Amino acid sequence: MADTEIIVVGAGVIGLAVAQRLAAAGREVLVLEQENWLGQHASSRNSEVVHAGLYYPPGSRKALLCRQGQALLYRWCEEHQVPYQRIGKLLVATSPDELPALEKLRANAAANGVELQPLNEQQLRRLEPELRAVAGLHSPTTGIIDSHALMQSFEAMLLHYGGQLCLNTRVEHVRREPSLLRVHGVSAGESFSVSCRYLINAGGLFAQQLAGRVEGYAAASIPPLYPCQGRYYSYAGRSPFRHLIYPMPEPGTAGLGIHATLDLQGQLRFGPDVRYTAALDYQVDPGLADTFARAIRRYWPDCRSERLQPGYTGVRAKLSGPGEAAADFLIHGPDTHGIAGFISLFGIESPGLTASLALAEEVATSLDKL
Repeated sequence: MADTEIIVVGAGVIGLAVAQRLAAAGREVLVLEQENWLGQHASSRNSEVVHAGLYYPPGSRKALLCRQGQALLYRWCEEHQVPYQRIGKLLVATSPDELPALEKLRANAAANGVELQPLNEQQLRRLEPELRAVAGLHSPTTGIIDSHALMQSFEAMLLHYGGQLCLNTRVEHVRREPSLLRVHGVSAGESFSVSCRYLINAGGLFAQQLAGRVEGYAAASIPPLYPCQGRYYSYAGRSPFRHLIYPMPEPGTAGLGIHATLDLQGQLRFGPDVRYTAALDYQVDPGLADTFARAIRRYWPDCRSERLQPGYTGVRAKLSGPGEAAADFLIHGPDTHGIAGFISLFGIESPGLTASLALAEEVATSLDKL
């Protein structure tokens, strides 16, 4: 007999969303997190944007789960008093040669079931007087959210339904036993061993590492990880914008351009950029202000580089390398890797926060079929 029915490894936004969903369904759930607090990595180092699903290939998991997840997330915020604002996003072409890219983006969004409102230069100027662009698209359902409050609400529901959470708990090895998986590790400096019927790998940047620690998990079944930095700069002074401002995606890069976002207190920040890295590096290069300012001045000519201050850095868990097409979310079950009772989530980068509750539903459905 198993010590617990389900173990979820990872207490970021995805692991917690999955865990509370399973606990609410009456399952016995234990969450193990190697860090000392929730969501220390990508879940707390992002733009905190609630996406509409504009950029992703039609029919992809990212496109479908982003749209489903946005509706679920806004409903969750209302029901659990998680702070958010549906402030909308403006996607802008700063010159006539960017108009084809703008139209391509509009068509892709439409194929995903997302309608965008076309805006000409005068309409954009009325919405955002300091913005310089020749045309744009308005996404009214895009919003911003307090990601920390969201994770705390997931944790609260997990505990409310009888789930458990262990921080400072690292999984070292997983052994296969008849009808069980036995997890060995270290918790607060003490060794532990606990068995479960089902194990869910929501390790984010460490998901590949955890998969490699499961007995019998073929290395060929583990997708490669390409850690990718995204650095942010804060802007001192009053924000000139009331909406999120996104330029056209940069050709030949994995990014969406240096965009302008706001937090719930109205603080303006710019980013992220794109920098593939071999290590988990959260440093912000203080010498990037002029580079950021040049990119920002494409759509905000009055940006002053001396007001740009290093903010924070996130690292994306990418499954695609430089110059490659962006990879989709991966959810690998026993039919992929052959390990009974084991589900792994790989490559949960943006729009992972937006899609968190939809991903939780998909994992719960997959678990019911095991």
